[in-house]
Amino acid sequence: MSQYALRLPDSLLEMARKSAKREHASMNQLFVSAIAEKLSALETENLLNEQASLVDKDAANDVLARIQHAQIRAGDEI
Repeated sequence: MSQYALRLPDSLLEMARKSAKREHASMNQLFVSAIAEKLSALETENLLNEQASLVDKDAANDVLARIQHAQIRAGDEI
């Protein structure tokens, strides 16, 4: 496992201390969890953008047009 010195504004450090205490976690656990969540969100965004770039927009619009005219059945509501 690696170490990394992190510089934080005092206000952010204080917020982190309070959050860690409230969550009964160490500061290290809080930071690792926060970084993992952020990286997961960024990777998900990248994956979705990659997938979106592969979409045939005309075909997708045709499907959406057909769906708009379809009958909504009980339980299918949004």
